[in-house]
Amino acid sequence: MANVAAKREISSAEGEELSREAKRAKGDDKNGEEGGNEPEWENILSTFTTTSVLSDSAREKIMFLHGKMAGDEAVVVLEKTPVREDSLAELFRDSKLRLDMRNDIYSSYRLQAPPHLNEIKTTVVCPATEKHVKKYRRQESFLVEETGDDYRSITLPYIQGQSLSLQWVYNILEKKAEAERVVYDDPDPEVGFVLLPDLKWDQKQVDDLYLIAIARQKDIKSLRDLSSEHLPLLHNIFQKGKAAILERYNLSASKLRVYLHYQPSYYHLHVHFTKLGHDAPGCGVERAHLLSDVIQNLQTDPQYYRTRTLWFPLRADDGLLGRFREAGRL
Repeated sequence: MANVAAKREISSAEGEELSREAKRAKGDDKNGEEGGNEPEWENILSTFTTTSVLSDSAREKIMFLHGKMAGDEAVVVLEKTPVREDSLAELFRDSKLRLDMRNDIYSSYRLQAPPHLNEIKTTVVCPATEKHVKKYRRQESFLVEETGDDYRSITLPYIQGQSLSLQWVYNILEKKAEAERVVYDDPDPEVGFVLLPDLKWDQKQVDDLYLIAIARQKDIKSLRDLSSEHLPLLHNIFQKGKAAILERYNLSASKLRVYLHYQPSYYHLHVHFTKLGHDAPGCGVERAHLLSDVIQNLQTDPQYYRTRTLWFPLRADDGLLGRFREAGRL
């Protein structure tokens, strides 16, 4: 069911950043819409039993569930898909409405859309580890101050001690998975990258466009590893990424937000491309660093990100937050 109402007052809540690390969807054509030979419908969730609701957001229309599927621990993400402009005529023609309230010029209805216009995007992580469960659980956040020395003595050892796999990243780079989803591929081992849609984008409309450029170099964990020697790589991602998006989605560079996260959700250099105006998770000033600023900072100071103090948010259950507390840095 979808709610359709003329409202005199609209309230909003701060959207919580909820990144997704999961089995990835398939299928897109030049317009970002599903196309080609689609897999048949199936119900892999018939054996899923819910243990708990990790978090949810009425504003984002998304819910994160923890449970078991065929005996394995699993995380399931349910997200209502947005209404598409090109489906409006069919939506108005074939839907049924039931009146909830009428007052003067204002009316509120429950709208029952045709099933194919009322889909729920579903992401499954299975088997899921305790790290996945913690990642999606709602938690209080704290802003951490990290000096260059803090990175080397606290953050880097913590990162090196983690076992969260990057195999899914290498599968993309080696064309072992998701090859049909790639928007642009530069095979150069030094400055090359793969550009493809992020899971946060359902590829149905460009208003919430979200793509990720994954660098081919495997020894760059994050912003902290960058120096002036990486400027050719960053320039290449910046220029060719924008050009590829213009060609595929007819979206000019002036309508794009291009940035890196610190801390990133996974420690292999990647760059986010989102449509300006789209309130993408993690695009706030406490975590996002514009790629244009990163390039300029490295041109000014070759070791800029290896020495400067950076601030970033960590959730209460994040092990790295515990390390900062133990070191007396929080």
